[in-house]
Amino acid sequence: MHPIKDIYLIRHGETDYNRMGVVQGSGIDAHLNELGRQQAQAFFDHYQDLYINKIYTSALVRTHQSVDGFIKKGIAWEQHPGLNEISWGNKEGKSPNTDDDLYYKNLTRTWREGNIDVPSEEGESPVQVLERQKPVVDLILSRPEEQAILIAMHGRAMRVLLTHLFEQPLHKMDDFAHSNLCLYHLQYSYPDRAFKLVKGPLTEHLKHLPDSM
Repeated sequence: MHPIKDIYLIRHGETDYNRMGVVQGSGIDAHLNELGRQQAQAFFDHYQDLYINKIYTSALVRTHQSVDGFIKKGIAWEQHPGLNEISWGNKEGKSPNTDDDLYYKNLTRTWREGNIDVPSEEGESPVQVLERQKPVVDLILSRPEEQAILIAMHGRAMRVLLTHLFEQPLHKMDDFAHSNLCLYHLQYSYPDRAFKLVKGPLTEHLKHLPDSM
């Protein structure tokens, strides 16, 4: 068994919903926009020679498209709904407005204050997101022969996941910054049964593109 697993964790590229400031959540299966496709291509161009055994994505198409270049190389790929974005319930897909902006601000403040079991209206709480992520993490760790993997997922879900991997309180999830097609490089030590951050979030592969969100 190889003692170290390299994990390359990315957020998907930009969609028109990102551009408009509209939350997508798990209920909006948006495609990448033109900039998002350029981000995906730039990421592939920069890292195409990286040694990767397996690709893991959410079940949403924007993550598939973000790693399309690697999939087309023939690298094994699995999609897992457990990696989907948080469900924002009845707030998904709505145009930005003052009331909704205040709702998100108050809800995320509630989470930062430690009330991580409070869901969005008709949606999920951070605790519920983490509970569906844990089996996917366990599955990934049960495969030590996959020495290097690429995971494509979503902003809020990524923050939830990183608190879990680094054994941080869930209410500190906003400590983990992200942007479209940013990269975190992590390593898992099987002997120590612990994750460490190698570097990230990285965006130098996007430096020639317009500002991302």
